[in-house]
Amino acid sequence: MRKKIISRDVLVFKAVGYPLIFLFAAVCLIPFLIVIGSSFTAESYIIRNGYSILPKEWSIESYATIFRSPMAIIRAYGVTIFVTIAGTVLSVFLNTMAGYVLQRKDFEWRNKLSFFYFFTTLFSGGLMPWYIMCVKYLHLKDSIWAMILPGIVSVWNILLVKGFMAGIPFEMTESAKIDGAGDFSIFLRLIWPLSKPVIATIGLFTALTYWNDWYNSMLFINNDHLYSLQYQLYKLLNDARVLRQLASEAGIVVDTVPIESMKMALTVVVTGPIVLLYPFVQRYFIKGLTLGAVKG
Repeated sequence: MRKKIISRDVLVFKAVGYPLIFLFAAVCLIPFLIVIGSSFTAESYIIRNGYSILPKEWSIESYATIFRSPMAIIRAYGVTIFVTIAGTVLSVFLNTMAGYVLQRKDFEWRNKLSFFYFFTTLFSGGLMPWYIMCVKYLHLKDSIWAMILPGIVSVWNILLVKGFMAGIPFEMTESAKIDGAGDFSIFLRLIWPLSKPVIATIGLFTALTYWNDWYNSMLFINNDHLYSLQYQLYKLLNDARVLRQLASEAGIVVDTVPIESMKMALTVVVTGPIVLLYPFVQRYFIKGLTLGAVKG
């Protein structure tokens, strides 16, 4: 059996490319290691020497401060998980149905509606009309649905789905209609299974959007039992800053509030679940980068 001959160009590429890849990976990883290390570093050391990857003076005061009221954090986790799951399921279902309708060649208004959807990405009514609509007409004030419904429809996801489904032969839909299948049955039994890559992609991006959202909580939620995790932690950090500022103005030295290390600990608390989930779904991130190039 002959040995496989590796060309000189391949060897040069490996010799140059692999070190560059590892270097780029290290550049991406080091900031996160600094975040983790600094979250376990004493506040006094950070103030004197700045952030570091390996803690020189160990301290868990930042985490102790965050979890001083553990039920509030657990409750905020529960709210965020519910909002992420419910919002993702509803958003994916609505966006895929809209994308399916817009790519149907037998739908007369598909081009006009596609332009209308795209137009909304260029111009909007502004914050105040949107807020009045959500509060006065949709009655979303202090409702958990205020964190779900405002972002449930994404024009980008609709157009992404439309472009992907346009690659599915229309003859399959016509054959199903000849066999007696209705539009909704065709969508669920034929188009949906064939569209799993784009569904997984927009589902992942939508879940990340809901998970990281704190803005809607700030606008619509006054009940602290409905705070999302991100907004709960934001308020915690902001309250700590206010406490230190007031103490400083009063001439009182307050070293028990680890502001700098708390910033890093909050990042770990918020991003931890996503980082643990990412290795299982990273292929959908890569798929998402190429789906937008599918001809619609």
